[in-house]
Amino acid sequence: MAADEAPAPHEVSASEERCAECGKLLTPIDRVPAGDRVFCTSCHAMLRQQIETAVAAMSEDVNYVNATLGAVLGGAAGVAVWWGVTVATHWSIGLIAVGLGWAVGWGTVQFSGGKRSQGLQVLSAAVACVSWVVASYLVNMTFINRSFAEKGDSFRVPFPPTSLDMAGKVIGAGFGIMDVVFLAIMAWEAWKFPRPLRLVPAAKG
Repeated sequence: MAADEAPAPHEVSASEERCAECGKLLTPIDRVPAGDRVFCTSCHAMLRQQIETAVAAMSEDVNYVNATLGAVLGGAAGVAVWWGVTVATHWSIGLIAVGLGWAVGWGTVQFSGGKRSQGLQVLSAAVACVSWVVASYLVNMTFINRSFAEKGDSFRVPFPPTSLDMAGKVIGAGFGIMDVVFLAIMAWEAWKFPRPLRLVPAAKG
């Protein structure tokens, strides 16, 4: 008699899977896992199309004027922090360059309204590199002028520089391999922040 008994309700429900979107009872051939949820094939296709449309829209109608403003403001903030830390600690901390690249990338994305594109990547990296040049000049200028002051010399390196030759000499003072490393990391941080999103290719049935 026990063999003829129907399975308990909780045993039936435990073996069922339903679409997280429409609630349809799923079968092995009509089941698409996505993260911690599962969908029927039609709902999964519809949701993926919506996501693809949203991702594509992030690279369209980019306001490059606003993006440039955001990048410049981010760069200015990064330069101010780097120079300020140098003045306060009497140490040039190149690792701050990483934060400079992040600030430029963040400003680029925020002021463009959350847009992401290869054009914004180029813009962000270019502004970050220019910001690095300005920050390097200010940092080196601070140390050079401090050295002049300690020697009793009244000459001071001005900002902005009065010539390209002066700018090159000040920026190149003490330039070494670690500067190249920090510059590369900074440019990469600025480059990757506005990188377009890429969806994982849909699984083929």
